[in-house]
Amino acid sequence: MRIVTAKRLLVVGLILLAVAVGLAVYPSNEYIFLPDKAHPVAPLVTVQGGKTAPGGGAVYFVDVVVRKATLLERLFGGLHKGADLYPASAVNPPGVNDTQRRKIDLEDMQRSQQVAAAVALSALHRSVVITHTGALIDAVAGGEPAVGKLAPDDVIIAIDGKRVTGPAGVYNEMAKHKPGDVVAFTIRRGKQSLVERIRTTAAPGQPKRPIVGIIIEPAVDLHLPIHVRIDAGNVGGPSAGLAFALEVMEKLGKDVVHGHKVAATGEIFADGSVGPIGGIKQKTIGAREAGVDAFLVPAGENARDAKKYADGLRIIPVKNFQQALRALKTLR
Repeated sequence: MRIVTAKRLLVVGLILLAVAVGLAVYPSNEYIFLPDKAHPVAPLVTVQGGKTAPGGGAVYFVDVVVRKATLLERLFGGLHKGADLYPASAVNPPGVNDTQRRKIDLEDMQRSQQVAAAVALSALHRSVVITHTGALIDAVAGGEPAVGKLAPDDVIIAIDGKRVTGPAGVYNEMAKHKPGDVVAFTIRRGKQSLVERIRTTAAPGQPKRPIVGIIIEPAVDLHLPIHVRIDAGNVGGPSAGLAFALEVMEKLGKDVVHGHKVAATGEIFADGSVGPIGGIKQKTIGAREAGVDAFLVPAGENARDAKKYADGLRIIPVKNFQQALRALKTLR
């Protein structure tokens, strides 16, 4: 028989402690999404010549805390209320690392702020000049020819040397090719301009249609009649666009929340349409924790998912900015 001594117990205890600390600190290869309590937008928005609308109430934006999960969190996913675990492939676009994704998120946030200001000013019949500058790459599909050559937030400005001012131009030029052809994409990446030659492949179920595996949307330059500043700090991504647009209107003296505390999420586009966002479960929980009266979310799957976690919170699905304004006007 082995005699269990105090020294042996101490060694075993230290080993177990080291394992526990390692599990609690060492990152896994997965990411954790955590709820974050909704934040008031008013302190972030400054509008030239603006004045706070009468009537009280407030607009809130919601975000999600995203970070590498520890090994302990990976093993016991239920350690945090409302948390979800995702593989790296579901968080970082193909060919993009954490640093690059963070840069993309901050660029998306900056662009969403400008678009939000433009939409709000247009709704108040202020003159906004919109110049179409190309096709913005929203996503690159994994395993497709564009991986490693094109990236989210690149702007396509020419195909085979021919200038394009939007998605329609890209589609028209691509239609001149067949699968297997090499297409020259002239792109703007930050302050750089470069050409990427990519061999196309056939679209799924459409053997004669060439693709490279990208999702695009209009790229625009917006010239505002007044100065609008939105400072969201280190919060990234485009999903606060709807909340920002509502607050800009409030700062211009238009009472849009009518005394209510309203949270809002949704990517907003220059035409006022509201697009879907990620992390809706955590964002709904964050809105609930802030005690808001209602939560505006993109119509469709986002709204359906939000209702699963609403727990009494009023969910208002919206497709565009004007619909959001109408819904708030009749909110009781």
